[in-house]
Amino acid sequence: MAASLPLLAMCALATALLAYGSTAALRLWTDWLALKRLELGEGARRTPARLELADLRQRIRRLESIADGDD
Repeated sequence: MAASLPLLAMCALATALLAYGSTAALRLWTDWLALKRLELGEGARRTPARLELADLRQRIRRLESIADGDD
């Protein structure tokens, strides 16, 4: 029984390290997913701004054509 005590301690330590490593990896994965969701959310917010910019450019072209007398 005394000879198996170090083996039991090493197995317990290995199990604890595996649990700690798994928890850290899971936390890293969830944080990475949250970052990607945030990036996708910002991309969706930028799309209307691009459409608004395209609309403004089209209005400027119309005004320039009116100013040139090409109406």
